[in-house]
Amino acid sequence: MKSLLAVILLVANLNLDEIVLDIYNAVAEFAEVDYEQLQNDLYAIHDAPIDLNATSEEELSQLVFLSPKQIDDILAYAHRHPFESLYELRLIPSLADYEIRDLIPFVYINREAINSNALNVKEIFAHAHHELIARVDARNIEGYEGTDPVYVQTRYRFDYHRRVTFGAQLRRPAGGNAQSLQYGAYLQLRDIGPLHTLVAGNFQAAFGQGLVLAPVFHSGKSAYVNAIGQTTEGLRYYSSVNGEGLHGVGATFRHNFNADTRLDVSALYSLKHTNDSTWHHLVGTNLTLRHKRLQVQLTAVENIWRDTIHPSRNTAYNQHYFRGTNQAVLGASVRYNHGWFDLFSEVAATQNNPTWGFGILAGSRFYPADGISLIALYRYYSPYFDNALGYAFSETSRLGDENGGYLGFDITRLNHWRFTGYADIYYFSGPKYGIPQAPSLGYDVLFEPQYILHDWRIALRVRARKKGDITTYSARAQFNWQSGGWSLRTLADANYVESYGVSLAQDIAYDFQSPMSNFQCPISLRLRLQAFDAREWNNRIYCYEQDVLYAFSIPAIYGLGGRAYLCLRWQIIPQLALYFRASETVYAKQWAADHNRPQTRTDLHLLLRATI
Repeated sequence: MKSLLAVILLVANLNLDEIVLDIYNAVAEFAEVDYEQLQNDLYAIHDAPIDLNATSEEELSQLVFLSPKQIDDILAYAHRHPFESLYELRLIPSLADYEIRDLIPFVYINREAINSNALNVKEIFAHAHHELIARVDARNIEGYEGTDPVYVQTRYRFDYHRRVTFGAQLRRPAGGNAQSLQYGAYLQLRDIGPLHTLVAGNFQAAFGQGLVLAPVFHSGKSAYVNAIGQTTEGLRYYSSVNGEGLHGVGATFRHNFNADTRLDVSALYSLKHTNDSTWHHLVGTNLTLRHKRLQVQLTAVENIWRDTIHPSRNTAYNQHYFRGTNQAVLGASVRYNHGWFDLFSEVAATQNNPTWGFGILAGSRFYPADGISLIALYRYYSPYFDNALGYAFSETSRLGDENGGYLGFDITRLNHWRFTGYADIYYFSGPKYGIPQAPSLGYDVLFEPQYILHDWRIALRVRARKKGDITTYSARAQFNWQSGGWSLRTLADANYVESYGVSLAQDIAYDFQSPMSNFQCPISLRLRLQAFDAREWNNRIYCYEQDVLYAFSIPAIYGLGGRAYLCLRWQIIPQLALYFRASETVYAKQWAADHNRPQTRTDLHLLLRATI
């Protein structure tokens, strides 16, 4: 009864903005992440939630806070006994109450069944979700000195139960002109007979552990210890226009031999250019065979450039980067889940004239008891292993010349307590970007205890890192409280790298309630007040900030001064919402003068969202 009551209280106090903020705070310090795409995905799933009785591993893996075991347990429960209520999530031992809280805004049950063999055009347009936004920012107003500081973006999204998804957007960077316009569009069709997925325009492809093709979002080392080695997602649309995705067409065909065995065959083609003369063609294929608890994947990619790729050899760290016009990348991965343990591995080879580079990643998760997860991982990437489209578990953002081992744990067995942590040791045989000495040995150790009780959450994260000849010690203390429309969050950060950096931030949020039954929160306010003293660049502090919808802000807090921002969301009518954000940073006068920068920086963001 107490457990059920706890879940009811958590459901009653849900706040999507706060959940997204927790996700960002867990990964912002660590990951090479496309935050725009991540936020697009989270809000799109919230607008069109996942049906727990008709979902898949691919869909649930988009919720980055879920571990592979939790995904498997949800699917197994739905297979044995379809969900009749969201409260049944409490019956899954691997889900803690606060994890259920994070999950509920993105899922529901008993969705009306949809015919998977055909799409009715009239039905699609009658029940589709439409979204149109227009956004205008005035960035760094004081720093432009006559140059246009205005950033403009407009975007449209059409979605029908995630079976038909279309989107397009256009934006002009601050200080840009008509020639600097960025634009993109995507189309995705799902589950039309044997066609499991069709993507066109901007898309992303991810298979195995990412050694060959990696998703745009990859958390790597982060406070989400259980996400290590998470199975990737196949073909998906890409809604950002920052150039990280692929541009072309891809398709996955699925054949179900029986209830336990299926085969997916994927093919893709991409054409993009890095400048006016360098065009990049990519042709790839993947075979994925799944039989009960075993999954095997084979992936092959051929990269073709019109002009020769020739990184300068004057820089020590890129001596083994790919050079040439054609590169083949091959990979094979396997995952085997047996309830109390989960094994995963991938082996890949990259053509790097005149030789080949090899990479291997192997890991396992052990679940000795409910609420206890242990993770072990080993990776080796040879010096000639170089693949610009791959990203697997690594200390650096570009794979190659790395040998390391990782141990992690996640303990939620104790009531109201969660303990997570890891230790990672790695070795570089040659120089790396920012690490001129070679060979070099580094380490990264983290420990984070959390106490969570209904509306309260207290967490302390301590971390020690050694990379090259630089050793960094950092700590973050976090306190959250939420009740009714109020939410308070206190963040205290400190680090030491030859000198110190400190930051103290206080968030205050309030959601005004409405007497209208279908209009629960017409106005929301988010305020942050922050003071910082991080006078050296090595002591900079990254702290995620809330912004207008589909935007993100993770500034490098550096210098001596204070910072504040105010976010407003006004739901004018159910179909129309206004978002506004104003932020200002004020530096100490002497520090600003010594570092030749304006004493203040002001940013204004405005977004209008219309939905049908």
